[in-house]
Parts: sequence; structure tokens; C-alpha cells
Amino acid sequence: MAAIPTQRETEAHADRARGHATLPGSPFSPGSARALVRAWLAEGPQVPARLVDDATAVVSELVTNAVVHAGTDVEIDWRLEPAGAFVVEVSDRHPARAPRNPAPGEAPYETPDHGRGLRLVATLAESWGVTYRAGGKTVWAQLPPGGRPDPDGPGPEHTLETAEALAPQPQRPGADRDWLGRGALSFLAEASDLLAGQLDENLVAALTGQLLVPRLADWCAMWLEDEATARGGDAGAPARVWHVSEDRVEELGRALEKDPPRPRDGLRSGPVPHPWPGDALGPQGADGTALAYRLIAGGRPLGTLVVGRCGPAGFPDEITGLVEDLGRRVALAIGAARQYARQATISAVLQRGLLPGAVAEIPGVSSALVYEPRDQGGPSGDFYDLFPAGDGRWCFAVGDVQGKGPEAAVVIGLARPWLRLLAREGYRVADVLDRLNQLLLDDATEAADAAARALVAGRPPLPGDGPQTRFLSLLYGELAPREGGGVRCTLASAGHPLPLVLGPDGDVRTAARPQTLLGVVEDETYTSETIELRPGDSLLCVTDGVTERRSGSRQFDDGDGLARALSGCAGLSAELIAERIRRLVHEFGGGRPEDDLALLVLQAE
Repeated sequence: MAAIPTQRETEAHADRARGHATLPGSPFSPGSARALVRAWLAEGPQVPARLVDDATAVVSELVTNAVVHAGTDVEIDWRLEPAGAFVVEVSDRHPARAPRNPAPGEAPYETPDHGRGLRLVATLAESWGVTYRAGGKTVWAQLPPGGRPDPDGPGPEHTLETAEALAPQPQRPGADRDWLGRGALSFLAEASDLLAGQLDENLVAALTGQLLVPRLADWCAMWLEDEATARGGDAGAPARVWHVSEDRVEELGRALEKDPPRPRDGLRSGPVPHPWPGDALGPQGADGTALAYRLIAGGRPLGTLVVGRCGPAGFPDEITGLVEDLGRRVALAIGAARQYARQATISAVLQRGLLPGAVAEIPGVSSALVYEPRDQGGPSGDFYDLFPAGDGRWCFAVGDVQGKGPEAAVVIGLARPWLRLLAREGYRVADVLDRLNQLLLDDATEAADAAARALVAGRPPLPGDGPQTRFLSLLYGELAPREGGGVRCTLASAGHPLPLVLGPDGDVRTAARPQTLLGVVEDETYTSETIELRPGDSLLCVTDGVTERRSGSRQFDDGDGLARALSGCAGLSAELIAERIRRLVHEFGGGRPEDDLALLVLQAE
């Protein structure tokens, strides 16, 4: 079963009779739920295509209702009854908020926010209801074995593909109700999938216009708010404007900029009238109806969507409700995109702070570096450094922290500055490792003490209070170029892949011996070794993203694979050696590396 694209791992299991999933309260959850149920139905006994479409649409609506209005994790159970009926139950942990389907004749935008979307479930299900339990509630629905009956007989395909949802369709008398009866549910489901996969709020805005115009409106515009405009500032020009006639877009945009929507009190998402920009729409657009919808996610306003229809008829209630449903999905997608952008910015800033701004140039030594974090949006567990230490010495380090993300960043944030400080204070290689090992152990001890104090004080431990592993594998060395050529290199490896030396004749030898990881053993004493790099010798330092690169059950360094690859680099420059090893590692696995990758080549001249 395909991996579910959520920020927190989804727990799911299924068999032939029933399925279950646990989903976080995330904008991605409706799409994840649809993928799970559709895959489960495809793997089991053959069921009618209409039932598959109806089941995925119902699951999408129930999960969306729970995610948007309850805001908690969601439990989903589904099964096929012996007679072929499909039953789905979606549970959340907000029992005080009761879902409610709108009463007949009640305007969709007058319903409580927490009931939005259940009318669509009622359209497909032969029965549905709510079950309350201690600490949570379950909304369930049962679909007939063949899916909902089609009152109009055979017709177009029940499920609208994404391309069909985006394709222009002419409006005609009676088209609204006809299309709403056949395609609205699939339209919302496909729109949710399309929007949930976007991590750029400007792209979300662009897709919104394509979804709305011309299917539901003659034109629309979107304003995106920052904190200043949300507090009552000038909304200014719309971020995006669409019109069925492209030659009207520019003039419409100017008119809307002069009369932007005014943020109103409260967090009501339902539509309110907006002034009609008739002068910008030409003779055929002199009259019409415009409605403004606030885009709200997580209790915060993110923007305003304005839609317009030419002519006296205006918007039917069914369309206003459908646009409001779509607006909620748009708001969730914008919120997710902004959260991703914030996290990516923080991660990029953090990553820059953890790595050197530039690699030092060493007299008589050429160097080359390859650094490829697996997750481009977050801090890597690998790090490197190459810096002057004074007195004709330069120091280098290639390390790998156990773990990734913020936990790894904490360790790197400790290790790199201390390496530089100790080296510049004159400490030799082995002494630097001794002190860094003790530093990591002391930091872990302080974290454990903080957790113990919190427990005694009777408060829950804060994040980071508990005992944390601070394991670090490190290759650290010191270079001293000689006046007559060549370099004296003193180095030590603490739980790290051993460095290799390549001679001009293609001979490869190991340049250190294995020692214990840093941050594991109290009062560990480390030792160093000194080697001579003659002119033409190259020292290769790598992380386990190189040596443990997998191809099936094999690893790149099995049978001294790295040494064989390096032997074939005889006569190449440092840059070409680094590039060749990088390429061989990539080709070995046949896909994107599953771990961070770092390698450093130092070549004596």
C-alpha cells in the first residue's frame, strides 16, 4: 500500500473483511483516507465502480468534517457487509461538538460550521448517523451494495477526473442542479486531492481559480492576508483574478483593487454580498451577484475569496454551499503551504548555521566536498568542517549524528563550535575527541536531571527534558603542510567509516583504526595516528551514507567496494575523485539515496 503523505506517520491495517486507519488532523488526511479505501476495495472482491466512487467520496467528506471541525486525530473503520453494503465509521475526540445536517429549506451558509459537508454524505448513503461514546463521537454511513441509484439512467462517468474538473463547461438553464446531482461530490473529492498536494500558497490560489471559473462562477478573485491585513489593514490588490474572458482580467483586477473586501468581525466563513464591479465587465456584465468568503483555517483568517456571476439569477443556494465547502479546503491547503514554508525557512536558516560558510584553502592541498542531505527541507545528520587552527595547522572533520532533524541539529550545534574552539586553543586530535566525548555525556546527563526535577515538581516534562542519546560518529584530523611538499596528517576515527588513502599508482590503504562512538562511554580515552600524504596522495573521508548505500540486500562497501571504487580514481584531481565516488554511489542504488551523504577529498600537491 502506498505511503500516506502526512507529517505524522499514519497507522493503517486492513484485511479482506474490514480496514482501519489512524490519521492525524492534517489537511492531507482526506486524500490519505481516499487512497486507503480505494486501494482496499481494489484488492478485495470485485465491487461496482459506482460503489467505489461513492465510498471514497463519503470517506472524504466524513474525514474532512472531522479534520476541519473537530481538529483531532481521526479513526476510520470500514467494511463490506455480507450483502455487499459498504459501511464506514469516522471517529474523532470532540464529543461536545455535534454534527448536524441542514434542515430542508435552510440556506447552506446558515448551518453551524461543524455540520458542513454531511448533506453530501446523506445524498449518497442509504442511512447515516452519530454514535456518542465517552471521550469521542463516531459519524457512520452505510451505502447500498451498488452505490446510489442513478435517477437519470445511464449517463456520463460518475467520477470526474482532475482534468475534467478543470475543463471549462458552458453554463445553461438547469445546468447547476443537473451537475450538482451528478458531479459535485466527485468534484470536491478531486479538488481536495489536488489542493492537498500543493506546498506553495500561490499555486493553491491559481488552482482555486481554475476550479471555480467557469464551472461555478463567471469570475473570481482571491486576496491573501498576512498578519497586518488580518488586523484590519488595507487588503490592497487581489493576489489572483480570473474571468471567463481573459481580456477582462486586467480591468477587473483594477476595479477590485479600488474596492477590496473589508475584513469583518468574527471568523465566519459563509458568504456576504460584495459590490458588483459592473463597469469593468462590459455591457453583458452590467448586472450580477458577487459573494465574498473568508478563508479560515485553524481559527486564523488567511484571505478572502470573491466569486461573481453575471445576470439577474445570481447564485443558487446549492452553489453557495459548494463554494463554501471548496473554500474550506482552499483555506486548509493555504494553511498547510504556509506552515511548510515556515518550516522550510527555519530549517534552511538552521542548516546554514550548522555548516561552515566556506571551506578553508590549505597551502599545498587541494580539497573537494560533496554534501547531499536526504531531506532538502530539514537539518541533516551529517556535517563537515575544514578550518585553520593557527600555527600552520588546518583541521578537518566529517561527522554523522544519530538521528535527524532538530535532535541532530542540537548535537551538531554543540560539536562544531567546540571542535573549532579546542583546536584553536592548541588541543591535539586525541585530546579534542576526549573532551567532546565528555561534553556530549554531560549534556545528556543535564537533560536527564531536568526530567527528574520535573517529575519531582509534579509537572509534565517539557520537550527535551527526557534522557536523549547524543551519539556522534566523527572522523577528525589535523593537517600540517611541509615546506618541501606533502602533508603530515594526524587523525582519529570515533565510530566512523575509516578514511582511505589513494596513492598515484592506484594503491589504497586504510588510514586509521576504529574507536568508540562519541557520547557512549564515560572517560573513554581516544588515540590518534599520524600519516604522511606524499604529493599525489589523496585522503577520502565519507559518512555511512556512502558505505551503507543499499542495492537490495547488498551495500556499497561490501567486499571493500569503496576501496575498489577509489582505486579506479588514480590520477584524477580531488574534484574528479569526489564526483566519481558520488556518481558511483548514486548508480549503485538506482534511485534517490535513503540517507544523508557527505564525502571529503584532500589531495597533497
